[in-house]
Amino acid sequence: MPTYLDFEATIAELEGKIAELRTLASGDKAVSISEEVKGLEKKAAKQLTDLYAKLEPWQKAQVARHPERPHTLDYIGQLITEFTPMAGDRKFAEDHAVVGGPGRFNGRPVMVIGQEKGRDTTSRLKHNFGMARPEGYRKAVRLMELADRFGLPVISFVDTAGAYPGIDAEERGQAEAIARSTDCCLALGVPSVAVIIGEGGSGGAIAIATANVVLMLEHAIYSVISPEGAASILWRDASRARDAAAAMKITAQDLKKLGVIDEIVPEPRGGAHRGPKDAIAATGEAIARALEAFSGMSGDVLRSKRREKFLAIGRNL
Repeated sequence: MPTYLDFEATIAELEGKIAELRTLASGDKAVSISEEVKGLEKKAAKQLTDLYAKLEPWQKAQVARHPERPHTLDYIGQLITEFTPMAGDRKFAEDHAVVGGPGRFNGRPVMVIGQEKGRDTTSRLKHNFGMARPEGYRKAVRLMELADRFGLPVISFVDTAGAYPGIDAEERGQAEAIARSTDCCLALGVPSVAVIIGEGGSGGAIAIATANVVLMLEHAIYSVISPEGAASILWRDASRARDAAAAMKITAQDLKKLGVIDEIVPEPRGGAHRGPKDAIAATGEAIARALEAFSGMSGDVLRSKRREKFLAIGRNL
């Protein structure tokens, strides 16, 4: 059974009934319940479609954090061939929160960079829940500079609650590392496409998301701070995260209107976690369109377009 979110109680009940009926039918071949199951499946599908068509910002935040949602390594596994992971920032250490390396996208050589949260307890600890330390961003810079040197387009998958806020990270220059990574994004002379696949949290996200084209999945979130963090600062009450989420304009739909992102990638009915392969395939198609639009452009034009894109945010509101 899938993991249900708190606002999916009615869906959980319906799908639970469907599972019970199927179990009953498997135990007694004389019992025919196909029509009843079809009716319940149709009802559940309609309720799921209706529910996800009108999600509140806080509910979208919950979907973006769903434990079964596809992560960066899932996207790489389905979209990138001949992927060769590279490790280390050549200054301090390897940071498993940031994964990346060269590979082929639709047969074309590219450089892939992304934040990986991990799937189970062991991998989540290994990847530090997708929260990078300075060496993670310095590794990203190393890979982007390598891509620039060899003319490889850069594809970034963004999925982090934010940069790691620990004392050790601050001691090693977390803010400086994020700033240099953002600056490196802006200076690239090759096409760059960033995709917000889950959470896009604060500078930890924008450090690899300052791209020519920023795509965002339909139920992902992208903000300067988490709803809980904003609620703690504004009202000294993290339980008001729902209010903060509504006020912060963190959804793909709001950010498209504000010009912060360029395109919304539709998710399967009920979110990417219910149809990961379809979600990843749709993302691949959007990336392909974005890269095609920049085919043949010089480095100076690419830098100029990227710079103007970010300077234009907020100008015409």
